[in-house]
Amino acid sequence: MAAVRRADVSWEGGLVSGSGVVTASSSQAFQKLPVTWASRTESPDGRTSPEELIAAAHASCYSMALAHGLSQEGKAPRKLEVSAAVTFDRVDGNWRVVSSALKVRGWVPGLDAEGFRVAAEAAKDGCPVSQALKGNVALSVEATVETS
Repeated sequence: MAAVRRADVSWEGGLVSGSGVVTASSSQAFQKLPVTWASRTESPDGRTSPEELIAAAHASCYSMALAHGLSQEGKAPRKLEVSAAVTFDRVDGNWRVVSSALKVRGWVPGLDAEGFRVAAEAAKDGCPVSQALKGNVALSVEATVETS
């Protein structure tokens, strides 16, 4: 059965002077987060942006994909810390999401740096959010495994 999740936005005004709020309607995990054009292109100032929400989706999806891949190899992680930095920039005069750079730090008993790097790359390529972005957005991963 397919999982459908919904978010809703209420926007008032034009692009530059207007503002909106975004709500996670399916889960109610967040409600009425403020969003503006300035929060996308300048300083967030306490507001979110579509790119920050993409970063959250990518980081959480990636952490699940990596945990699954490591577990399948008998190397379940003790802990993973993942961040995603999504870049929104002008390309040929138009605004677009140009990249999502993942950084992962893992505590994985019995796994060396090369094994972790290979697993990290595989998760980057296999994560469903990566698949949705692939071909449109440059994807990268920087992986560090801790031995203690």
